[in-house]
Amino acid sequence: MKKRGKNINLYLIDGEVKGRLKCTLANWTGLIFKIPRTRLDITRDRVELKQSGIYFLFGSEEDSDKDSVYIGQAGIRANGEGLLYRINEHNKDATKDYWTEAVAVTTSNNSFGPTEISYLEHRIVQLAKDANRYEVKNGNNPNIGNVTEEKQSELEDFLDSAKIVMGAMGYKIFEKVVDEDDKTDNELIFTYKVKNLIAKGKRTSEGFVLLKGSSLSREISKSVSVKVKTLREKNKDDINGNFITINDILFKSPSAAASFVSGNSVSGTLAWKTMNGDTLGDIINKE
Repeated sequence: MKKRGKNINLYLIDGEVKGRLKCTLANWTGLIFKIPRTRLDITRDRVELKQSGIYFLFGSEEDSDKDSVYIGQAGIRANGEGLLYRINEHNKDATKDYWTEAVAVTTSNNSFGPTEISYLEHRIVQLAKDANRYEVKNGNNPNIGNVTEEKQSELEDFLDSAKIVMGAMGYKIFEKVVDEDDKTDNELIFTYKVKNLIAKGKRTSEGFVLLKGSSLSREISKSVSVKVKTLREKNKDDINGNFITINDILFKSPSAAASFVSGNSVSGTLAWKTMNGDTLGDIINKE
């Protein structure tokens, strides 16, 4: 069934795209704020951020091939403070110097209690780890809490809308690089065979995905970058003497994906072929 369109309202609080954002969705009680770390001090008076909710700390680290995120919850304290107060505590934590912007999720009617935020924090950490887009800095998955089936259904509906809004804001933290259903459609899958290696991949709107279970060459060229070598080590397993990918990996181009498989420079438009033998280049030329 075709999905319906969504009406998202994006408000530039500071009148500029690099500033603070407030985002809402039609017929949804949720509110999502993006706050650059450098603008926490001028956000003190936002009443909505004194409420309970879930927050994300987004950033990156030099030695990681992924962006990083820490996910937490904040309840209303005795001093009347909530989300922003908790985020500011992290701002003063020297061990969390990687993050550059915070995202806070709350409601327009201040309806989150301890049960709701515990459940949402648990589910969000779980979904973020499953999507494998970000390096999730949380150690253990938070406790799910004790929710009724009615409340669970209500919170899952809330979360579905939050995923849409955060995705529209540019945070694809919940989105896997390729849908599971697409992996079973052979007409959408490309294969790269070289010597005894068989790798499978798929084009997406973001680039080219090397699918989990693809073979990798044991030998790699000396010219391969340290970043690619690190990416290989994090995403392969040695099974019966063969290197096999253990995750779906997104590349900016089919050539980058093919080169990752072979360990040296390869033209992706020639290497990747359909089940009928057509090259990716052939397919592109027909489009």
